Amino acid sequence: MNWVYMCAFIAGAIVLLILMYRMVVWAKKMPKGAFLFMALMPLIALFPIPPPQFKNIAQAKQEQRKKQRSEED
Repeated sequence: MNWVYMCAFIAGAIVLLILMYRMVVWAKKMPKGAFLFMALMPLIALFPIPPPQFKNIAQAKQEQRKKQRSEED
């Protein structure tokens, strides 16, 4: 590995650690509820967002129309 890349990696890691430390200090100044919300937000983001209900309703209406058409025939 080239020494330039190694120095860039070390410098990036140091900058990242400093930024993370500052973010923790900033977050601790916030109210407890906001701090808890920021702590749990990455976990909330892991779960998939369910499809909107109106898509399910539209699909059910289409199926109902198809059933009515087939019953009429």
